[in-house]
Amino acid sequence: SLFKTKVPPVWRRVFRKMSQNTPDKDDQTSSNKKNISLPMSRVRLIMKSSPDVSSINQDALFLTTKATELFVQHLALASFNGSGKETNTLSYSDLAQTAEEKEVFHFLTDILPKKILARDYLQSLDQMQDDDDADF
Repeated sequence: SLFKTKVPPVWRRVFRKMSQNTPDKDDQTSSNKKNISLPMSRVRLIMKSSPDVSSINQDALFLTTKATELFVQHLALASFNGSGKETNTLSYSDLAQTAEEKEVFHFLTDILPKKILARDYLQSLDQMQDDDDADF
Protein backbone atom coordinates (compact mmCIF):
# COMPACT_ATOMS: atom_id res chain seq x y z
CA SER A 1 0.00 0.00 0.00
CA LEU A 2 1.01 3.63 -0.42
CA PHE A 3 1.24 4.07 3.36
CA LYS A 4 3.75 1.24 3.73
CA THR A 5 5.92 2.23 0.79
CA LYS A 6 6.25 5.96 1.42
CA VAL A 7 6.40 6.09 5.21
CA PRO A 8 9.52 4.92 7.05
CA PRO A 9 9.13 2.27 9.75
CA VAL A 10 9.65 4.76 12.58
CA TRP A 11 6.62 6.79 11.46
CA ARG A 12 4.55 3.65 10.87
CA ARG A 13 5.14 2.60 14.49
CA VAL A 14 4.06 6.02 15.77
CA PHE A 15 0.91 6.04 13.64
CA ARG A 16 0.07 2.42 14.51
CA LYS A 17 0.39 3.21 18.22
CA MET A 18 -1.90 6.23 17.83
CA SER A 19 -4.51 4.28 15.89
CA GLN A 20 -4.71 1.37 18.35
CA ASN A 21 -7.12 3.25 20.55
CA THR A 22 -10.30 1.19 20.56
CA PRO A 23 -10.82 0.03 24.15
CA ASP A 24 -13.72 -2.13 25.29
CA LYS A 25 -16.67 -0.32 26.85
CA ASP A 26 -15.89 -1.76 30.30
CA ASP A 27 -12.44 -0.29 30.52
CA GLN A 28 -13.07 2.72 28.30
CA THR A 29 -13.25 5.26 31.11
CA SER A 30 -10.01 4.20 32.77
CA SER A 31 -8.10 3.81 29.54
CA ASN A 32 -9.27 6.99 27.79
CA LYS A 33 -6.33 8.97 29.14
CA LYS A 34 -3.94 6.21 28.06
CA ASN A 35 -5.23 6.43 24.49
CA ILE A 36 -4.08 9.96 23.83
CA SER A 37 -0.68 11.54 23.63
CA LEU A 38 -1.56 15.21 23.96
CA PRO A 39 -2.10 16.55 27.47
CA MET A 40 -5.83 17.05 27.98
CA SER A 41 -5.11 19.88 30.41
CA ARG A 42 -3.47 21.87 27.58
CA VAL A 43 -6.39 21.23 25.25
CA ARG A 44 -8.79 22.30 28.01
CA LEU A 45 -6.78 25.51 28.52
CA ILE A 46 -6.95 26.29 24.80
CA MET A 47 -10.68 25.56 24.70
CA LYS A 48 -11.32 27.74 27.76
CA SER A 49 -9.45 30.63 26.16
CA SER A 50 -12.52 31.16 23.98
CA PRO A 51 -14.91 33.64 25.60
CA ASP A 52 -17.86 31.57 24.35
CA VAL A 53 -16.86 28.51 26.40
CA SER A 54 -17.98 28.38 30.00
CA SER A 55 -17.64 24.67 30.81
CA ILE A 56 -16.23 21.64 29.03
CA ASN A 57 -17.70 18.16 29.18
CA GLN A 58 -15.09 15.42 29.76
CA ASP A 59 -16.28 13.49 26.69
CA ALA A 60 -16.04 16.61 24.54
CA LEU A 61 -12.55 17.27 25.90
CA PHE A 62 -11.43 13.72 25.13
CA LEU A 63 -12.90 13.79 21.61
CA THR A 64 -11.37 17.18 20.87
CA THR A 65 -7.98 15.97 22.09
CA LYS A 66 -8.23 12.80 20.01
CA ALA A 67 -9.38 14.72 16.93
CA THR A 68 -6.42 17.07 17.37
CA GLU A 69 -4.03 14.13 17.51
CA LEU A 70 -5.52 12.65 14.36
CA PHE A 71 -5.30 16.01 12.60
CA VAL A 72 -1.64 16.39 13.56
CA GLN A 73 -1.02 12.84 12.33
CA HIS A 74 -2.72 13.65 9.01
CA LEU A 75 -0.72 16.88 8.62
CA ALA A 76 2.55 15.12 9.46
CA LEU A 77 1.90 12.30 7.01
CA ALA A 78 0.91 14.70 4.22
CA SER A 79 3.98 16.83 4.93
CA PHE A 80 6.29 13.84 5.01
CA ASN A 81 4.94 12.39 1.76
CA GLY A 82 5.06 15.79 0.08
CA SER A 83 8.58 16.62 1.18
CA GLY A 84 10.29 14.22 -1.21
CA LYS A 85 13.11 13.76 1.28
CA GLU A 86 14.67 10.43 2.10
CA THR A 87 15.19 11.27 5.77
CA ASN A 88 12.93 10.36 8.68
CA THR A 89 12.55 13.96 9.78
CA LEU A 90 10.04 16.71 9.23
CA SER A 91 10.97 20.35 9.33
CA TYR A 92 8.99 23.53 9.71
CA SER A 93 9.48 24.20 6.01
CA ASP A 94 7.85 20.84 5.16
CA LEU A 95 4.77 21.80 7.19
CA ALA A 96 4.65 25.31 5.70
CA GLN A 97 4.96 23.92 2.19
CA THR A 98 2.10 21.48 2.81
CA ALA A 99 -0.08 24.27 4.19
CA GLU A 100 0.60 26.36 1.11
CA GLU A 101 0.27 23.64 -1.53
CA LYS A 102 -2.57 21.44 -0.29
CA GLU A 103 -6.04 22.96 -0.35
CA VAL A 104 -7.22 21.03 2.72
CA PHE A 105 -4.47 22.64 4.83
CA HIS A 106 -4.59 26.08 3.24
CA PHE A 107 -6.27 27.57 6.34
CA LEU A 108 -2.95 27.04 8.16
CA THR A 109 -0.94 29.40 5.96
CA ASP A 110 -1.36 32.28 8.43
CA ILE A 111 0.13 30.29 11.31
CA LEU A 112 2.61 28.29 9.18
CA PRO A 113 4.01 30.89 6.79
CA LYS A 114 7.08 30.10 4.74
CA LYS A 115 10.18 31.46 6.41
CA ILE A 116 12.02 34.23 4.64
CA LEU A 117 15.13 36.14 5.57
CA ALA A 118 14.66 39.55 7.13
CA ARG A 119 16.69 41.04 4.28
CA ASP A 120 14.27 39.56 1.70
CA TYR A 121 11.26 40.77 3.67
CA LEU A 122 12.62 44.30 3.90
CA GLN A 123 13.32 44.30 0.16
CA SER A 124 9.77 43.20 -0.64
CA LEU A 125 8.42 45.81 1.79
CA ASP A 126 10.47 48.52 0.06
CA GLN A 127 9.23 47.28 -3.31
CA MET A 128 5.61 47.44 -2.14
CA GLN A 129 6.12 50.99 -0.83
CA ASP A 130 7.73 52.03 -4.11
CA ASP A 131 4.77 50.57 -6.01
CA ASP A 132 2.34 52.45 -3.76
CA ASP A 133 4.27 55.70 -4.22
CA ALA A 134 4.23 55.23 -8.00
CA ASP A 135 0.42 54.92 -7.95
CA PHE A 136 0.05 58.45 -6.52
